[in-house]
Parts: sequence; structure tokens; C-alpha cells
Amino acid sequence: MPPILESEARILLLFNANQVYDRQILKGIGDFLQSHPVNWNIYISDKLRWDHQEHRLLNCDGIIANYDDHHIETIARNSSCPIIGVGASFHNKEDYPSIPYVASDNHALIQAAFEHLRSKGIKQFALYSYPPSRQARFAYEREVAFQQILQEKGYLYQGFDITLNNWQESLEELSKWVQKLPKNTGIIAVNDARARHVLQACKQLKKQVPDEYCIIGIDNEEVINYLSSNFISTVTQGTEDIGYQAASLLQKMLDNQSIPISQILIPPKQIIERQSTDYRSIQDPYVIQAMHYIRHHACKNIKVEQVIQTVKISRSNLEMRFKQELNKTMHNVIYEEKLRRAQYLLSHTTIALSKISEQCGYPSLQYFYFLFQKEFNKTPKQYRADHSYSWSDISY
Repeated sequence: MPPILESEARILLLFNANQVYDRQILKGIGDFLQSHPVNWNIYISDKLRWDHQEHRLLNCDGIIANYDDHHIETIARNSSCPIIGVGASFHNKEDYPSIPYVASDNHALIQAAFEHLRSKGIKQFALYSYPPSRQARFAYEREVAFQQILQEKGYLYQGFDITLNNWQESLEELSKWVQKLPKNTGIIAVNDARARHVLQACKQLKKQVPDEYCIIGIDNEEVINYLSSNFISTVTQGTEDIGYQAASLLQKMLDNQSIPISQILIPPKQIIERQSTDYRSIQDPYVIQAMHYIRHHACKNIKVEQVIQTVKISRSNLEMRFKQELNKTMHNVIYEEKLRRAQYLLSHTTIALSKISEQCGYPSLQYFYFLFQKEFNKTPKQYRADHSYSWSDISY
């Protein structure tokens, strides 16, 4: 075993990195290490998850701990070495731990989701949260922010702590809540997992998203998005910034610099707009019905005739309604929807171009290239290179 340098700092990372939030914070810590000449000897569980049965802390020089997990908070509280806490922000200052603390700004997250929906013309808002618990403090803080921003009583539903045993019951109850919401309500979910539940409830109710209800989550949990039938808009947290700032503070403490017991609130990075908030303030019920059909079937090589058969009114009548509502023909909307789908797949996935062409309903890869370049003045390959989504795009 090679000798340990005297200047090496033994650092313990207390996280449960089976969650995207924790993994992104760890990436921010890694970014700090890559950009600074520090000598840290890091311990983190091989499973990236702290074992709650392990109550003994290693002999270490510093800790970064996720205080959203009350087991971790309890363990870290018993340590005498320098600690930086990370986690959720609180509206009540007394709720913060008495250590340097870097937090995701819950009020700003809800504000960003609210402003995104409002920019779409949405005037009624709802929040889908969690039942009160120590493990869901972030959800309660987002409830408080929601009510503060609306400055009136909004529609709020906390739902169940969902398990395999109560999943169907919880979905039924959520569906009852959604059913009572006014049409054209914007629903903010406290995270992407909850957003997916709302989407499933809307599907069960045959409610059209985003034409009847808009849905936005928080976290940008891409796995959750891929499990959804409708791509979910989301607010990305500044989690990498949290990790970077926490690592920076800890290194200052290791360098014997004076660090005040205070809180650093990290704002959200950006809104990632997807299909679930592609709301166009359409009032005509026939156009709403037609748009819903087009969104879900445009890539199946549908023609205008199939839209007409679904809506069951004459072509001239429906074309006139499209012109009044959208100033576009149905053919143009189908054409645009296919290209929008292609844009999304190019920027958010690594699916082969030939597969994207096929999934979007183009007869050949060559024809897909021709139309895409004509519309965007670049090939699909060039577009992917310019717009490929990665965490580095929203890093500090």
C-alpha cells in the first residue's frame, strides 16, 4: 500500500446516491476536486448509499452530509470534525442546522415552475405534494412557497406515500383530485416522480395533456421521463452548484479559514420545456381534440383525413377552426409536430439517426435529412452536436 501523504485529508461523504439529487451534488463535489489542487482521500459507500445501520463514523477530517435524510443528519450531528450540510431550504430560519449549509432554494424552484406555467397563459394552479413526514421536508417547504406565491388558497393534494400495496388506490384517489380541478389548470408536482403520477391519472381519466391540464415537475429525473407516455417539463435544480459550493466551504475549513454558520441558497438552473406544458391557450373544443390526436399520432404517418375522422366534423369546418385558433393548417401542424419530436430525440437521446427517422414517421433517412436541413439549415447530425443535452450545459 502506498504511503499516505501528510497533507491528505480524509473526507466522508454521507449521501444516498440512488437519487438523482444526490448524484448531481456528488458530481459538483467532483467538479471542485478536478478544478482545485486539493488532496482528499474520500470515503463513500461502494453502493453510493450510506447504511443506516452503521452508526459509527470513520475517523476523518471532514464531512459533507445530506441533511434531508434524518438518519444521516443524526449520525453527522454526533461528529466532532468539520461538517458542511446540504439539503433543502427552509422558510423558517430556525429550522436550519447550526453548521455551514448549502441548500436548494425551494421557493425559487416553485417560483420558476409557476412563472413558466403563467407564461403559457395558465391562470389556475395546483400542487401535488407528499404527506407530511421528516423524509419529505422539501415537499412541505414547496407547499409553503406555493401558497406564498399565489397569495391565496391554491389547489393542494398531498396524496399517499406510495407503495406496491397501495399503488392502485393512490392512483384512484389522485384521479379524483385531478377530476375536480378546473380545466386549463397548471399542475406543479414537487418532483418528477409525482409529475409522472399526475400524468398517469390524466391518462386514466382521458384528460388531455397539455390541452386540458399542464404538468411540470422538479429535478429533471430523466429515467422518470422515459417511463412516461408524455414528455414532462421540469425545473432543474442547481445541485451541481450545491456540491461545488459545499466542497469549497469544506476545503476552507480544512485550511483553517473562518467560515460563518450561515446558509447559501442555490437557485434553479433552468426550465426544460417538454410536451406536458406545450399549452397554446386553445379554446375551440374541436381543435383541442384534434391537437391531442395529432400530438400522439403525428409520427405514425397520419394524414389530415384521419384527424377529421377522429373529430367527426367536416374538413372545411375543422380547417377554418385551425386557421382561427392557430393560424395554421392541419397539415402544417402535423409536419411541425414530427419535426419537434425529431428535435427532442436528437437533443435528449443517443438513439441512432436512422431510428429517429423511423420513429418520427419519415419514409427514409435521406428524406428526413432533406426536410430537417430545409427547416433548420443544418443536418440532424449537426443539430445533435449543437444541442445535445448534458449536465455540463447547465453547470456553473
